[in-house]
Amino acid sequence: MITKPTLLLDEIKCKENINKMFSKAQFYGLDFRPHFKTHQSLEIGKWFKEKGVDKITVSSVTMAEYFAVDWNDITIAFPVNILEINKINALAEKINLNLLVESEGSIEFLSEKITSEIDVFIKIDVGYHRTGISPNEIQLIDKILQVIEGSQLINFSGFLGHAGQTYECKNKEEIRRVHKTSLEIMGKLKEKYKEQFPSLIISLGDTPSCSVAKNFTGVDEIRPGNFVFYDLTQNQIGSNDISQIAVALACPIVAVHKNRSEIIIYGGGVHLSKERLEGEEGTIFGRVVEKKKSGWGNPIPKMYVKSLSQEHGIISAPRDEIEKYKIGDYLLILPVHSCMVGNLMKDYCTLDGRMISKL
Repeated sequence: MITKPTLLLDEIKCKENINKMFSKAQFYGLDFRPHFKTHQSLEIGKWFKEKGVDKITVSSVTMAEYFAVDWNDITIAFPVNILEINKINALAEKINLNLLVESEGSIEFLSEKITSEIDVFIKIDVGYHRTGISPNEIQLIDKILQVIEGSQLINFSGFLGHAGQTYECKNKEEIRRVHKTSLEIMGKLKEKYKEQFPSLIISLGDTPSCSVAKNFTGVDEIRPGNFVFYDLTQNQIGSNDISQIAVALACPIVAVHKNRSEIIIYGGGVHLSKERLEGEEGTIFGRVVEKKKSGWGNPIPKMYVKSLSQEHGIISAPRDEIEKYKIGDYLLILPVHSCMVGNLMKDYCTLDGRMISKL
């Protein structure tokens, strides 16, 4: 019974998303290292293991500690935080740990303080400009490699990139163009360093590219994460069909204002986050979908989350729709960004009422 904001999970859709991406990686001969920051759940992680996945990506040391219970090969896809060196050393004693570096300072610190063998990726900026080394900074790359080669405990894995700018694309063709640029950048680096490091890995990871691209020349590993649930953002840019979105937030109705064509839900920024999209109606923070016995169906036209505060959500509802709802009902909301909603909520409720815990 829904009594408060509850994140519903369609297990069938989720497993279909996993199977589709796993199969794509196999088809293109790619190592599949899915990013677990979206679901953050040991149980959902087991669904990947059932497919044969044996290595994962996370976004923090804390997340790596959580998943190290079940996983022995983990990449922390975030620039190494040297203040967590004690936890990093403890993890490196137990598992095959892969870290990201993008500065001389970080790699020099690791070379002095690391106590167990680790693998290191150099983070390359492939155009997102959030972080990473410019592919033109060859002198810096060479300095980092020199420190790695001088260490007995640090191994060079390869170059890692994340084309997060694909989230700003308008369609599949734009995504493919961004992906092509990533391939060109990483391909040049691979060509330059492959003689010195014959086994170096090129790792790319955004869900839009991994969902729609049909060319992975030069890539060895993919690390998508959002695909496990997908969301409205991915749908808007062409990564997925609306029917593939595997989570919806159930939000109780606490007030109905027919004169304003608004429904007030218990479900605010602390549940949905304040991620937003610009649609035909204006700014939206989620879309209301039709309820079905088997979960949910398509979005209800012109019915969406128009505003959020901490606990409140305001739904814009057409006059012919608002008559169908009353206080004590609940609405199902597709999220704009499932990673953020998954992080905010404490657990998942499957469509058969089973609770799945998470970090």
